[in-house]
Amino acid sequence: MASTGIIPTYQRFVNGVPVPSFSRRSFRPREKYLILLVFFTLGVVCFGSFFFLPEFRGSSGTVNSVYNVYKHMQQAGPELLIPAPPHGDDVSEIPGGGKLIRHDVEGLPDPHKIEDRAKLLAKIEEAEEMDRMRNRKVLERPIILAANSPSVSVSAAVKTDKPVLEGVIEENNIPQGQERIVTIPPAPSDHYPETNGGEDPDPTARERRNKIKEMMRHAWDNYVRYAWGKNELRPITKRGHSASIFGSTSLGATIVDGLDTLYIMGMTDEFKQGRDWIANNLDITVLTTDLSVFETNIRFVGGLLSCFALTGDVMFRDKAAQIAEKLLPAFQTQTGIPNSLVNIKSGASKNYGWASGGCSILSEFGTLHLEFSYLSDVTGNPVFRAKVDHIRRVIQAMDKPRGLYPNYFNPKTGKWGQHHMSIGGLGDSFYEYLLKAWLQSGREDQEARQMFDDAMHHMIQHMLKVSTGGLTYISDMKFDRLENKMDHLACFSGGLFGLAAQTLKNDMSSRYMEIADGITNTCHESYDRTPVKLGPEAFRFTDASEAKALKSSEKYYILRPEVIESYFIMWRLTKDQKYRDWGWEAVLALEKHCRVAGGYTGLKNVYLDDPPKDDVQQSFFLAETLKYLYLLFSDDSLISLDEWVYNTEAHPLPIKGVNPYYREQV
Repeated sequence: MASTGIIPTYQRFVNGVPVPSFSRRSFRPREKYLILLVFFTLGVVCFGSFFFLPEFRGSSGTVNSVYNVYKHMQQAGPELLIPAPPHGDDVSEIPGGGKLIRHDVEGLPDPHKIEDRAKLLAKIEEAEEMDRMRNRKVLERPIILAANSPSVSVSAAVKTDKPVLEGVIEENNIPQGQERIVTIPPAPSDHYPETNGGEDPDPTARERRNKIKEMMRHAWDNYVRYAWGKNELRPITKRGHSASIFGSTSLGATIVDGLDTLYIMGMTDEFKQGRDWIANNLDITVLTTDLSVFETNIRFVGGLLSCFALTGDVMFRDKAAQIAEKLLPAFQTQTGIPNSLVNIKSGASKNYGWASGGCSILSEFGTLHLEFSYLSDVTGNPVFRAKVDHIRRVIQAMDKPRGLYPNYFNPKTGKWGQHHMSIGGLGDSFYEYLLKAWLQSGREDQEARQMFDDAMHHMIQHMLKVSTGGLTYISDMKFDRLENKMDHLACFSGGLFGLAAQTLKNDMSSRYMEIADGITNTCHESYDRTPVKLGPEAFRFTDASEAKALKSSEKYYILRPEVIESYFIMWRLTKDQKYRDWGWEAVLALEKHCRVAGGYTGLKNVYLDDPPKDDVQQSFFLAETLKYLYLLFSDDSLISLDEWVYNTEAHPLPIKGVNPYYREQV
């Protein structure tokens, strides 16, 4: 039978007999109302759940908590579930000895091994905390002023992901969707250091100093543009970078580290950018992660205290005190020697597993004195000085093998760890702070100076060597055996010996200056013997090779400052033109091989004509390398060595009794 409908019909048959069809074209009205009521009820329940059920109430009010957990697991997963394999050779990236270093780890467990469940929960909790912080604060990027635009006291906080790159924001001309943030003026101060001057009479030196200021502007502007608020910049991929010493937390390390350099260079607008970010955003009390006591102290506490000394702005002092207080639980050990890591939220502290059975590291617990002593003086809180004075007493009372200080100390047993001695990584800044604590005290801390001279006496006796080619170096020593190796980190010791010779005239002064000249020359040779004229991370001395890296793991350069630091100090002490010439050689090499469109990058192999780049602009490049270069070509009156000591991150701190910027609280 033909069908008149669009859809064909089918007749059912049972035993050959047709069965009547009961289909109809529509529902009865009562059925329609019932179906409509069911759908309406379902809609009300689903829609209402977004507002009333706790599982659906997130930071935005409509985000499912399951999705939140999944998102945080995505963030944490690569680190937790796919741990990095060992580096083969005998190297591993670790913090210590001033900055990131390479260290032998043969036979030691992976230092980054974690308990998966506990770490995952901590990561999720941290990510949720960071989400709450981001929702609470809308300031993401500052305005980057046009080159000729005047200073403004109003900046825009952009609520979208797109930064405002240039232009002046007027109070009545703030784009829709932006929030006005008023710059907080610094507290009144009777003294401000003179930074507008400092030009050297030599026109060539002035021209070169201006070039270094341009380098600083290039490094800073690209950080602001691509990584604002992150710890560091990846200048090639143009994004933020969080170094392992800070974990995954964004603390604006480059801002805090580079701020006093901006001030010294007279870069006022950029300084205000950084100052406002610190005032509005820097708050480590909300963190849930472990932080390095050493790195946090030298970069954050030191950087903030330096800015306080320079400006008198009490915001910097108060931020420094807040951070230092969060480090104090690390000192709660059987001996009072602090552990290396402290959890900011819980106060729990621990040491690195690779550090000689969980020991504390000499260069870390020995590099707190300058900052903590000064912090006690400017806050009136004696607890900080008491902590570092106790460290001094413990170390002073210890028996020392051959009169030397091993790099490892067990804070539980009160005994030295493995006998590894070095003026490079793991030991370096301990010796630096002995001399500088004496200087900072106005030369009243005689114990510190005596400890320094005693340590140098035994180091000269047991570790100072002269190569076949006449190069002076201080070798690392392991278990009474010299390694005939010197770290790039150890190259600061040229300036250290020079400073020791100049500040106390005694029977060792001429010997100290001779060593200072020899070590600085050796470190320059480590640069000059590479195709790129920048030195390796470590270099060795053998019959066949001198001042050259022999292992592939030692051939990289990460924008380190130590060689240039010695050039700067030796120039101011001797006025020998070679130190400025060597510094300018380094500038040319940095411009040729490390400068890219997005900033400055380290190199993976300095022995190649065109080395691959590591894509990291370290925060200490702005804090130290560029600062020392700028001061190298400045007049001696700019941050004078007679009135300031530089902490191991190159943050200048005033000398008590002779510097009006000491700002001690009476």
